Amino acid sequence: MKVLMFGWEFPPHISGGLGTACYGLTQGLSKKGVDITFVIPRLTDRTTRSHVRLIDYTDALREYAVQGTTTKWLKRLKVMAVESLLAPYVTEETYLEMVKKISSTGKKTTKIAEKSDVFDLSNDYGPNIFESVSRYASIAGVIASQESFDVIHVHDWMTIPAGMEAKYVSGKPLVVHVHALEFDRSGMHVNQRIYDIERAGMESADHVITVSHYTKARIIEYYGIPAGKISVVHNAVSRQESFNKYHVKKSPLRKYVLFLGRITFQKGPDYFVEAAKLVLEKARNTHFIMAGSGDMMPRLIERVSELRMGSNFHFVGFLRGEDVERAFAMSDVYVMPSVSEPFGISALEGAVYDTPVIVSRQSGVTEVLNHSLKVDFWDIRELANKILGVLSYGGIHDEITSNAKKDLRNITWEMAGSKILDVYTNLI
Repeated sequence: MKVLMFGWEFPPHISGGLGTACYGLTQGLSKKGVDITFVIPRLTDRTTRSHVRLIDYTDALREYAVQGTTTKWLKRLKVMAVESLLAPYVTEETYLEMVKKISSTGKKTTKIAEKSDVFDLSNDYGPNIFESVSRYASIAGVIASQESFDVIHVHDWMTIPAGMEAKYVSGKPLVVHVHALEFDRSGMHVNQRIYDIERAGMESADHVITVSHYTKARIIEYYGIPAGKISVVHNAVSRQESFNKYHVKKSPLRKYVLFLGRITFQKGPDYFVEAAKLVLEKARNTHFIMAGSGDMMPRLIERVSELRMGSNFHFVGFLRGEDVERAFAMSDVYVMPSVSEPFGISALEGAVYDTPVIVSRQSGVTEVLNHSLKVDFWDIRELANKILGVLSYGGIHDEITSNAKKDLRNITWEMAGSKILDVYTNLI
């Protein structure tokens, strides 16, 4: 079985949960004997090239893989990077900012060699993000005409046109994997063009995979896709053998509460800030860590200042790799107050590190992490009370972490890979 997969984030260059999910899914599939060519957009160093090549940088993944784990499965994976300004979680506004930062000279051309891995796309990034998405789709068509594969698999809206073009060129079945919808990112104020792409992709797909029943229900309601065309494959979490090396001794006098994610509307960081104020009224030695970046950060910094919480509230920026592991290891509680979360891999990561997890009921991860504490994202008083309960009573802490370990036994990327392989097999 050979799969041509299109994404827009993959290790070692990741910014969020999609990169983690794609890494885990390709690992699970490869261990089942599936060969994968994974194509991603990437901006190369403009000072060192005059053209663009598809780059096989699979070797870099060996450095990303956890030390001590087997990497034999990487032999079945080829990762190829295509020159593009598409980037994880980019918006129309941030895309334009990137374009402005890149100086371009000469006539803009797009020339694709028919039997080569060289794509002359220099100085041609397109006036907006949708143009870049379209150009990525054009490249996908050429790749599809040159690669050998049985199934096309795409992740989220930026890659849907690429998958549709690859299907048109090859005639092979298309799987659209939905990790997040425009309704999750923007609430009811959706970007119509993104919504239209999502809907067109799911309608033209031979099958749709979602990360939760929560997301499946939204696809049926908002996009009109038949339930029989949609399969739910929950995300999982990798067992990190390295976490024991931190040996963090948690202080009984100072407690840490962690928020880790993009600081955007979807993730509910403002509810975390408001709950922190209520907690500090009763537990002054509690410290709150907000790890991440996003458009809401300036506003929240001002709000923390208004609430006079500066000495107990710490903005630490975007964390990667071992810094994420340390954050979980040192924290007494992990809070994920998302307004709309299709899944939420970070909740599983918290559970791996024996950190009690509190998640919003509007999160898909609640379907597999049965023993986390759950709140409605908007109920800051309930959230504050549950934080205080975990911090104050060791019995609650131990019960949550013990039961979470039982949940984690049934959540693996190999199981996810088996379910996706079943989808492929049915299609071909």
